[in-house]
Parts: sequence; C-alpha cells; structure tokens
Amino acid sequence: MVEIPDDELKSLKRQLMKLKLESKLRSNMSRELDRQKSIAEKAELLAKEKSEEIEAIANQLSKYLSPQLYDSIFSGKKEVVITSEKKFLTIFFSDLVSFTNISDTMDSVPLTKMLNEYLNKMTDIALSYGATIDKYIGDAVMIFFGDPESKGIERDALSCVKMAKDMQSEMKSMSEHWLKNYSLKNPLQIRIGINSGECTVGNFGSERRLDYTVIGSPVNLASRLESLAPHSGILISDSTYSLIKNKIECTQFGNIEVKGFKHKFKTFNVNF
Repeated sequence: MVEIPDDELKSLKRQLMKLKLESKLRSNMSRELDRQKSIAEKAELLAKEKSEEIEAIANQLSKYLSPQLYDSIFSGKKEVVITSEKKFLTIFFSDLVSFTNISDTMDSVPLTKMLNEYLNKMTDIALSYGATIDKYIGDAVMIFFGDPESKGIERDALSCVKMAKDMQSEMKSMSEHWLKNYSLKNPLQIRIGINSGECTVGNFGSERRLDYTVIGSPVNLASRLESLAPHSGILISDSTYSLIKNKIECTQFGNIEVKGFKHKFKTFNVNF
C-alpha cells in the first residue's frame, strides 16, 4: 500500500473541501436564481394585471370626459389641478323643446331610451367636428370649440355652425322615428344658440372634485340665444356671424334684449 505524504494529503483534503464549497455555492446560486426568476415572473404577471386594470378604469373614465380632454390628461399635456386661462371660444347650447312636459307623462324606460338615442346621435356629430362636450343637463347639451385644441377662431366657429346644421338635419329623421316608436303626439324639435367670445376655460372646483368647463358672459349669452331661438332653429350672435358670414348663409333675426345684459344684440338665424 502506497503511503501518501502528509503534505500531499492535506493538499488533497483542501482541494476536496474547496470543490465541496464550490458545489454548494453553485447549488445555492442556482436556487437563488430560480427564486429571483420566480419573483420576476410574479412581478411581471402582477404588473400586467395592474396595467389591464388601469386600462379598464381609464376606458370607463373616458366616457365621462371629452376625447380631447382625456387625451390631454393622459398624455401629460394638462395637469389635473385648479387652473384656468382666457381663450377665444365658440360656445353652443341646445335644448329639446317641451321635453319637460314629455318627461312628466312618459314612462321612465322609454323616456331614458329615447333621450339616450338623442344624446348618442348628437355626441357622434359633435365629436366628428372635434367639439369639446362640456356637459349634458338633462336633454340640454353644452359644447364649445377652441380648447383644449383649436384650429383658429374662424375655423372653430365654422365647425360649430356646421355641426349645428347637421344636428338639426339629424333631428328631423330622429323625430319621425320617435313619432312611430314612442307614440308622441307631436314631432320633437331642438333650439340651438351659438356665440363666440373671450371666455375663461379651465378646471374649477375643489381639490377633491374638479369640473373642466368654461365661464364668462359669452357663455351666458349663448345660453340666452338658445332659449330665444325659433323651434328647429339655430340662432347665432353677431360675433359668431362675423366669423362665418362668408361661408354660411344666414338671415338677420333682429336686435334682441337679453336678460342680464344692458344693451341689445344683433342676431342671425342660420339658413339650412
């Protein structure tokens, strides 16, 4: 039997221990890598689930905001803070004539269906012209052009009036449909009022709840014009008329007194 010198034996033992240690380290590293991989996979899955959840919430939220405002907020162009600025806008108001009387006599289910049909059609037309839908107030609709995106004050005003004409045309066919399907005694009509001027637009409210809207005397005048407009008519102010007179045919409606204003206003009825 060959006897191994002590020095060589000690060296072999050290090498053996080193190999065992390296093997153990490799094994531990492999387990750690597997653990880290598992954590990363779980984190990726969780992130995907959260992303899908956020996307679903964002899609729901988009129904409560105009597309332009929604895009501005989610792209980071606009901050969700209390702020405002002066801008030249064209403001639109519309209202269904005598709808309150109908709502008092019609059952809630057909009433809701009819109103939603109307608002869906008007919304589709408004968005096709790039309008910012401010709010629905029952059957009334408030819309403006010029913020958060503008094509220039003349093109904004022209888009608004063209939109109004399309809405009145669509209303005629909708009214015929309603007469047949909702047992209405008379066809429904809408009044539209439009005005252009410098307004304050932005976020108003509290830190807990904000409303993106527009305020100022031009807004009040547009609302008053709507209430004074002929049934199935589009009544515009002299300010709006001056911006679209070379593109849209109008008839002078007359000088009218408007509650809340000291002087009379020259107005025009849009021909269509």
